[in-house]
Amino acid sequence: MNRELPPLNALRAFEAAARLQSISRAGEELHVTHGAVSRQIRALEEQLGVSLFDKDGRGVKLTDAGMRLRDAASDAFERLRGVCAELRQRQDGAPFVLGCPGSLLARWFIPRLDRLNRELPELRLQLSASEGELDPRRPGVDATLCFAAPPWPADMQVHELD
Repeated sequence: MNRELPPLNALRAFEAAARLQSISRAGEELHVTHGAVSRQIRALEEQLGVSLFDKDGRGVKLTDAGMRLRDAASDAFERLRGVCAELRQRQDGAPFVLGCPGSLLARWFIPRLDRLNRELPELRLQLSASEGELDPRRPGVDATLCFAAPPWPADMQVHELD
């Protein structure tokens, strides 16, 4: 008895086609062609030895085997999506590090901090104050506030603030 799972790309193509009830829309969602989805489903059917879809006019309809696999695949992918979202959220929970000269921090940023907290309550902000020149490319800093006049380096994304 072969206990090996079919390729995940084939299961993913099948799950999308079954959920959307359309091979074309599954292709759009997965950013692949209709033909690529059809080939993945055909390979899956061959590996499992069952037909998963029947033709229904211009569309497709799930067979009984297709409905069973759809339910299992949908549950599995939903669980994976949930765990991945949790993991991303933990990573997203890392603080946003803002580098800023101390004088600019005190005179300009701190007076605006309440507004920032109201607009982005989920933001975990870590301030990194410095005296003198601040290297905007220093490691560990996500963004830098600084007094500067153009021209700016071409590889730097700059937003002027009021």
